[in-house]
Amino acid sequence: MARDKTVEKKGILIKENKKRKRAPIWVFAKTNRRVRDSPKSNRHWRRDNIF
Repeated sequence: MARDKTVEKKGILIKENKKRKRAPIWVFAKTNRRVRDSPKSNRHWRRDNIF
C-alpha cells in the first residue's frame, strides 16, 4: 500500500481498525468464555480485502 494515503482511504482503515475490538466483559461472562471476539472482528489481515 502507498505511504501517502488519501483522507477517504485513511478513514476506512481507521473504521476497520476500530471494529477489531474484543467483545465486552458481560458477553464473556454470559457465554462462559465461548465468545471472545466481536463478530465484526472476524477479518484476517492478509486474506480479506477491505477495498
